[in-house]
Amino acid sequence: MLRIDETQKLWQRRATKLVIPRDEVSYQYLVDWLDKLIDEVGEIEQHPLASLMEIIGVLIEQYENDHVAELQD
Repeated sequence: MLRIDETQKLWQRRATKLVIPRDEVSYQYLVDWLDKLIDEVGEIEQHPLASLMEIIGVLIEQYENDHVAELQD
């Protein structure tokens, strides 16, 4: 079981990297990161970085749903 103090130590080192995109710069940062993860992980669900890739994908998708205009026919 992970304790809060351990979580805080782990998170502090990563908090500036795993961000909720609130602008185009942070969105593009995550897109670039996801591209690199896709190159590394591919479709290997057991890869140690697969869950990180999924989390970043969810953050990107949410930003796109909130900020990117839908294409109209």
